[in-house]
Amino acid sequence: MRMLLPVLLLAAGPALAATGPFFSLGNTDFIVTLAFLLFVGILVYFKVPALIGGLLDKRAATIRAELDEARALREEAQTILASYERKQKEMMEQSDIIVATAKKEAMAAADKAKADLKTSIARRLKAAEEQIASAEKAAVNEVRNRAVSVAVAAASEIIARDMQPADKSAQIDAAIGEVEARLH
Repeated sequence: MRMLLPVLLLAAGPALAATGPFFSLGNTDFIVTLAFLLFVGILVYFKVPALIGGLLDKRAATIRAELDEARALREEAQTILASYERKQKEMMEQSDIIVATAKKEAMAAADKAKADLKTSIARRLKAAEEQIASAEKAAVNEVRNRAVSVAVAAASEIIARDMQPADKSAQIDAAIGEVEARLH
């Protein structure tokens, strides 16, 4: 009833502007007001405002639940993001350690390679010097042998020219023996 009075007062403004008696079925304003009040009464009788309020409350609860779920998902996503950022930081630290270790190992390997190269060069130089000395010795021996061969051949010729055949044979044998003794 409390609601009916303000509705009637609002509806009375246009109704007073009409001509003739207001509470007559011939007055269209009265008929429209009556239909409106009947419509509002039917809505109230069937509890339509409560149904609409309940639907709106249900929709609000659904939206509130969705917002709560979205907040929970956001917090979970932030937790996961923080976890991944922490893992990324740990991986970066580990990769820095690995790179530093690799650099140290590379420097150590380079130093070892340099030392090995120096040792190898020294060995090769020593081997080359030994080969040169051996070649010198072989050349000196070959020159000596050649000189001995030439001297023996020259001595043989001189002796062959100047000596008797019997003396030749004895001196050749003596010279050969002496040459063999000096060579060995």
